Amino acid sequence: MKMIKSVAIVALMGGCAIATMDVRPASALTLMDFIRGGRKRTPEQAYPVQPGYDMMAPQRLEDRTAVKPPKVSSPRYYTYKPEQMRRIATDRLVDPVVTGSVQSYGFPPMLRIPLADARKLLPQVEVRAPAEVAKAVEAFYAGRTDFVWIGGEGVNGRARAALAVLGDAAKVGLDPKDYAVTVPADDFDRADMVAREKDLVQFEIAMSAAVLTYVEDTVRGRIDPNKISGYHDFKRKSVDLVAFLDKAAISADIAALIEERNPKNPQFVALKQELERLRAETDAAPRIEIAPGTLLKPGDNNPELANIIAGIKLKASEALKTEHAVVLAGYQGTPEYTPELVSLVEAFQKEQGLKADGVVGQASIRVLTGGDTTASKINKLEIAMEQARWLPNDLGNRYVFINQPAFMAYYTDQGAEQFSMRVVVGSKANQTYFFHDEIQTVEVNPYWGVPQSIIVNEMLPKLRSDPSYLDRMGYQVEVGGQVVPSYAVDWYGSTNSIAVRQPPSSDNALGELKILFPNSHAIYMHDTPSKSFFKRDQRALSHGCVRLAEPRRMAAAVLGISMEDVGKEIAAGHNRALPVPQKVPVYVSYFTAWPNKDGKVEYFNDVYERDMYMNRAFDATRKARQQAEG
Repeated sequence: MKMIKSVAIVALMGGCAIATMDVRPASALTLMDFIRGGRKRTPEQAYPVQPGYDMMAPQRLEDRTAVKPPKVSSPRYYTYKPEQMRRIATDRLVDPVVTGSVQSYGFPPMLRIPLADARKLLPQVEVRAPAEVAKAVEAFYAGRTDFVWIGGEGVNGRARAALAVLGDAAKVGLDPKDYAVTVPADDFDRADMVAREKDLVQFEIAMSAAVLTYVEDTVRGRIDPNKISGYHDFKRKSVDLVAFLDKAAISADIAALIEERNPKNPQFVALKQELERLRAETDAAPRIEIAPGTLLKPGDNNPELANIIAGIKLKASEALKTEHAVVLAGYQGTPEYTPELVSLVEAFQKEQGLKADGVVGQASIRVLTGGDTTASKINKLEIAMEQARWLPNDLGNRYVFINQPAFMAYYTDQGAEQFSMRVVVGSKANQTYFFHDEIQTVEVNPYWGVPQSIIVNEMLPKLRSDPSYLDRMGYQVEVGGQVVPSYAVDWYGSTNSIAVRQPPSSDNALGELKILFPNSHAIYMHDTPSKSFFKRDQRALSHGCVRLAEPRRMAAAVLGISMEDVGKEIAAGHNRALPVPQKVPVYVSYFTAWPNKDGKVEYFNDVYERDMYMNRAFDATRKARQQAEG
């Protein structure tokens, strides 16, 4: 019985799963609230309706065998729809009260543009911008009688300084083409001052729109994350664009004013520096090719071994190569993976932060072949800088940072990383979300509340053939808050009112504890009985929650107590919720490029292919903006 139960637990092991999905009822005639009696019934007998439930008559049992169990579908990825561009309504800015005043509208007397004449030029301006930018430009100029970017006979110094920042947008991961503005030439026909005046007014409005678009992009990013997929969950930042233009109009250092809106946290600065470094490089460095799908284990014979050893010679440190000089010098390109070569590979894996088991798989090959090309690294950096803008500019003095592609969790306190640990995240079919929240509670000896997706997708097919399945496995079933045997439930109806949970035990899917940061996705960090998963390099294996390799250490850190104290709470054997004294920010993130504690940027596999969707969003945004310019 113990073995059967353990097998069932392992089959469902995940701790949690996607819980915010559309659950279709299994039958149009019955609902899960329809409870049947405990004694076995013949197929001809109808199920009795429990008091308080107003149900339609159920189907006969023999008819139900043909009913397929429902499925809970995961969140989906979307076709990205960029923000629509609209024309700035400059025609509304004409002030009908103003007449032929001789007041100059931001120009010196030599251009002689009366205020009324300048306003008459505004309806001829054709500038398109994102909706919020367009609204801000309209609001700004509706209450002003001067210009910001033009003066004298043309473009002023403030504009030229701002243009230099916009033209250098690539250094902060943005696209300079998004902020391109046609600048009126210094050489113009003085006989046609009307055309000159029109060009300058056009430039003024276009310049304000470009600067505000840049500012908005630097603060919150070009891409709305929630339009990428249902796995993204962010409240988009707001920017006071009118207030920024007010500051720009009087700023003595416009370049600094614009640039300071970029994130200034050390992680973003490291990404920016890495981007600058890579753009100065080429892909001329030698690369090792290893056949895709290669898997080399101790004792194997594999012709790719020669390429693997060549990769070690190219990538290993001088110290490692000196330590294993005899083995390297004696290797003649043979395919036999001998114990001496296994030791060499293990040493290389340890040096690279990989599992030092001598097995050469995907992770080892990635390092040996040089991983990403320079171009692909640059792309990952640009995506990372965009995504970093979705997070708070200051991550905080104390926080937990989970990076899903790295399969790692990091605890920072007093502004410095204190420790890190391996984690298991959601499989590709049950992906972990990208969001941030606050840790509030540590629960020891936890119950596992089975998510609807697991109940419907994995348990329901078993329960329809064996209604006592959950009773045998030791699970607790509740209907409307009332505990009932699993065999007493009509498993052909809706599961919306059904709760299934696993009591604390050595087999519990959540292990000894879970760390909660309440969110609509039912995602949290927790322990797990499946310790062997942490030995794998690819750890996208759960139903969506984050499993911790060292849960007691993380719990002690967020609670502000010792690991021994955590152990005592667990040893007491009671299910207990321990409130975190001060809420701790937690970032459940997804970065394929991110700096380590030393500021060195590391690169990771795109386990969920989210970078592909980011690139599609970039392309759609670029197309929308450039079409508006055209």
